[in-house]
Amino acid sequence: MSNSTVASSNAKTMPRRELFKSPVFDEVGLPRDPDNLYLQTVDTMLTAAEIMELPHEIQLILAQPKNEIMVHFPVRMDDGTFKLFKGYRVQHNNAIGPYKGGLRFHPDVHLDDVKSLAFLMTMKTSLVRVPFGGGKGGIKVDPRKHSMAEMERIVRRFTTAIAHQIGPDYDIPAPDVGSNAQHMAWIADTFTFLSEMGGHQPEAVITGKPIEYGGSLGREKATGQGLVDVLVELAPALGLKAQGMTFSLIGYGNVGSWTGRILAKMGSKLITVMDHTGAIRNDKGIDTEALANHVNKRGGVAGYAEATKITVEEFYKTQVDCFIPAALEQMVKEQEARWINAKCLVEGANAPTTPAGDRVLTERGIEVIPAILANAGGVTVSYFEWVQNKSNVTWDAEEVDQALNRHMVAASRRTVAARQKFNVDMRTAAYIAALENIGKVYQVRGIFP
Repeated sequence: MSNSTVASSNAKTMPRRELFKSPVFDEVGLPRDPDNLYLQTVDTMLTAAEIMELPHEIQLILAQPKNEIMVHFPVRMDDGTFKLFKGYRVQHNNAIGPYKGGLRFHPDVHLDDVKSLAFLMTMKTSLVRVPFGGGKGGIKVDPRKHSMAEMERIVRRFTTAIAHQIGPDYDIPAPDVGSNAQHMAWIADTFTFLSEMGGHQPEAVITGKPIEYGGSLGREKATGQGLVDVLVELAPALGLKAQGMTFSLIGYGNVGSWTGRILAKMGSKLITVMDHTGAIRNDKGIDTEALANHVNKRGGVAGYAEATKITVEEFYKTQVDCFIPAALEQMVKEQEARWINAKCLVEGANAPTTPAGDRVLTERGIEVIPAILANAGGVTVSYFEWVQNKSNVTWDAEEVDQALNRHMVAASRRTVAARQKFNVDMRTAAYIAALENIGKVYQVRGIFP
């Protein structure tokens, strides 16, 4: 890809409009709350939809999820007492294929965030052209505060509560923040026990499973690998190259650590990292493998001996080529966007940048590679796992990596093409590229009856 393909400077791109101007908000009864993550993401979609003239009825359909499921279920704790837990499964859209999306286990899980993540998954799967729709779920729980036995009972009880709303041809969950391959194995086993599926492959009900139980090689690193594939594809046009590039990370969990390790092997240098335990910096570069081992033992980056503790403000102001938020949503607000000292921001997390932060970054000429493109590697390899389960085949790691790269490069080029065609920022361009595909599907399917 030539250096001209990401197109011209932000000064030439179409200015983003004011929030919540679409009449769709009134038509479907949505409020106008600038601090609400779901409303922010819907507004971004509607901005892109109006620019590309997506039919109004499709805008209406996409503005709200098809199904919002909330469950409450009791679980016996190790001490014999009972605790009531709340769980969610939101199914946003399945025009392209079965609902697909992760399960988040976190004490701050709530409905609007799950709706936002389900919506983003609809956009993401369409952009990378895998035949899935968007879904998301979660349990309001802190896994770190429960024993493995308690978590097994919580996960199995939640699976029982939503078993009639999921299935290998209807809705396929996966891991997300706070959940892991072991949790997915318990879900698959519970679903198999509860269902009489005949000749079907019950493990296909969920992805992100252990390799021993139908998981795919490459799934653990998939989101980080996909982010790197996108960054490498777009880097020349951003004036960057992996060899010698400096970068920073918010979060050093699955996405952040794999992103860091893969980039480091390509010759990039990790300068600073921040997570829920604090922020650290080493201008000579942080050993990404050693830091991963430290985080696995200590639960966070704080206390890592080969780096210096710094403040949050110092973290954001550290000069790097590429700034990568790879933790939770809404980490880059207006103030943080003014502090960031980087050529580009690559969204490894879902919706880590607020609209106000996005506007500041655009004004400052900092290119943003949006989450629906940058972190779509996870769902792409989840699709590969699902295909392997359904087909009774196993792909080797090289085959998985090559297929992932093809999807991520193609999605990057679709985004760049939309940016050039409509003269918009990268975020709007990514939405346009996703919506073009959804629009074509609705055109041939129609709307029943």
